[in-house]
Amino acid sequence: MIQELKAIFFDMDGTIVDTEKDGHRVAFNQAFAQSGIKAEWSVEEYHQLLQIAGGKERMKFYFLNEGRKYFPEGKSLDDLVQQLHLLKTELFISLIETGMLPLRPGIQRIMKEANEMGILIGICTTSNEKAVKAILNSLLAEVKIDLILAGDVVTKKKPDPEIYLLALEKTGFSANEVLVIEDSENGIIAGKEAHIKVLSTINEYTKNEDLSRADAVVSSLGNENEKTVVLAGNLKLRDHQMVHMNDLFEI
Repeated sequence: MIQELKAIFFDMDGTIVDTEKDGHRVAFNQAFAQSGIKAEWSVEEYHQLLQIAGGKERMKFYFLNEGRKYFPEGKSLDDLVQQLHLLKTELFISLIETGMLPLRPGIQRIMKEANEMGILIGICTTSNEKAVKAILNSLLAEVKIDLILAGDVVTKKKPDPEIYLLALEKTGFSANEVLVIEDSENGIIAGKEAHIKVLSTINEYTKNEDLSRADAVVSSLGNENEKTVVLAGNLKLRDHQMVHMNDLFEI
């Protein structure tokens, strides 16, 4: 049980918005096509690549392995990846701004509840900061976000706990005053290695990962159209339709 909850640190991709399959993957493929690169990541292939945290790291791994045949001659790997990532970010932002990627159930509601209770909200993600701000400014414009840690703000990506340790340092809170909300095994490990309690919300890509280190696992935070299912942990819901802030103190 969290004695005094003072902050919630949210992951972005797959947690706040189900961005991976129909967002980042699509934008990567569009960036490849516009750059004359014949690579195209399928849903399953991108699922495998998601085991590598960070979009630039993902592309480097791909072009050094399965995608070597698509790598343009005479190009520097670092330069190509940087160029592709900038283009991909613009394409991804366009998907957000055209309303193609809605918030996951319950995200805006629970953030507003946190605002009303004076609980700090932090975003801790390896996603590009520009893309993160596009989501916050469009989909979460009515929510007060207190801390944004994104992109290359840390040198080690999840599952390394560096981003959550930095969030604790920036906010001045101790690990037992904070809750992390994540969707993936890598994110859960990062939170737990920082000694923070973790609530996991699954999605299509992460539902079969090993989420056993999470303190509780739910299908989603829930809303009037999608009921929360508690899949693991001792989370007790007062409202059996959805997760509310008061429930999170009990994790």
